[in-house]
Amino acid sequence: MLSLRGRLFKLLLQNRHLLKLQFKKKIIDWNEKESILSFRQQVEEGAGRFGKLPEDIEVSPVNIDGLYAEWISPAHATKDKVILYFHGGGYVSGTCHSHRAITSKFVKASGVAALLFEYRLAPEQPYPAALEDSLSAYGWLLDQGIAPSNIVFVGDSAGGGLCLATLLALRDQGIPLPGAAVAYSPVTDFKCTGESHRTKLKVCLSPEGMAPALAKHYAGDQDPSLPYISPLYGELQGLPPLLIFAGEDETLCDDAVRFAEKAKAAGVKVTLRIGEGLFHCYPAMAPLFPEATEALEEICCFINKHINGSASNMPLQGKSKPPAS
Repeated sequence: MLSLRGRLFKLLLQNRHLLKLQFKKKIIDWNEKESILSFRQQVEEGAGRFGKLPEDIEVSPVNIDGLYAEWISPAHATKDKVILYFHGGGYVSGTCHSHRAITSKFVKASGVAALLFEYRLAPEQPYPAALEDSLSAYGWLLDQGIAPSNIVFVGDSAGGGLCLATLLALRDQGIPLPGAAVAYSPVTDFKCTGESHRTKLKVCLSPEGMAPALAKHYAGDQDPSLPYISPLYGELQGLPPLLIFAGEDETLCDDAVRFAEKAKAAGVKVTLRIGEGLFHCYPAMAPLFPEATEALEEICCFINKHINGSASNMPLQGKSKPPAS
């Protein structure tokens, strides 16, 4: 059963329009570019209000052949073991600024430095721009002499789908894969065929019509069922160990469930966690309620297991789960 703090936080998010004195949820036409631009602004402003970093986290800008990125690391930490973080935002929004604080949670709890990068956004730069930039960011890490086994991919929402698509592209190109990957609330099916796109429509925090419109923006003139756009439709054998989270009450729940089932059938070592009664990207909400904290702890244990060969010795507050396998 969802904790009291979890229920209260979910209720707050479901009725956040009331805090703006709006008695009805605003209907957004996600097909209009003006709505996308407004959404981007809201994301950045939200990050400014709630994006305070811990004092012991350092941020250093990086230029990767014109691609802006940031090292986010514990003070004086080495960068021979790395989280490559793929930010979310529906492929139409998201920056290092918007995801700096989120990424720092994984860095602080795991003790592992992260490279957070900005890939080009749709609709101005549709597929394959984001994938190309992701491959460039990973290639840059390899060029720095970092062993693939010392890199773990982590991505949320669209970033979760992008990190899975990047794994497929790396495998197909014969490039050594990272040691493991974590995707929470990943977008894996931009055809939006999962039952949860209908059964969870009324309880999901995302506005109605958002997913199909984002699919159109990102896919552009391409078929949305292409595996590098929708990883669910790819051949999934040969991928590294995966840890996948999703909320039970989000439209993307089946994106996670079906991808995990298909990957497991292909011989991939997969751990799937569905948060009972929970919502989109809930692990990023740690430490606001117990379920989010437990999810973040498990993710960081998983990161350390596959980079360092042992569970993290830096647990967050609250009961810790054993490392995923």
